[in-house]
Amino acid sequence: MNLSVNGRAHEIESPAPTTLLDVLREELGIHSPKVGCEQGGCGACTVLVDGEPRRACLMPVAAVDGAEITTVEGLGTPDDLEPLQAAFVHHYAAQCGFCTSGLLMAAKAYIDGGGTDDREAIAEALGGHVCRCTGYVKILDAVAATARGDQFDITTTAEGQYTTMHTGGDS
Repeated sequence: MNLSVNGRAHEIESPAPTTLLDVLREELGIHSPKVGCEQGGCGACTVLVDGEPRRACLMPVAAVDGAEITTVEGLGTPDDLEPLQAAFVHHYAAQCGFCTSGLLMAAKAYIDGGGTDDREAIAEALGGHVCRCTGYVKILDAVAATARGDQFDITTTAEGQYTTMHTGGDS
């Protein structure tokens, strides 16, 4: 089987029923897709398959033979973040980081598909992704900002925006 992962061609040695998640992590050494619930419910393993978000823990690698797979490693670099990654940094949308790669990939598909800054539409696009740290407000803010085309200097953050959440004010 053959896969293109983050623009690089790979000939896969794993048996056909092996999950895409296992192939990415174990055979190719790509660790951004996380092993979460392994039932497709948490979203931590989400990758893009030909531009569409898919749960890698449920996908047999044979089902994606010849497909283009994109993971977080295929987005920006630490020195040149993709706009969505910069928005996640700016808005404190990533905390422990476990869910972040799956959320980034689902958000990337939403934005690339013409998604807007409508919070309800963003929430629907990110449905099924479990984040135990952020309460989703910051994630929605980051995706909305990216959809609007906002740009960020990641040496500054939106910290002041969130101080009211902890003091009982509106957020």
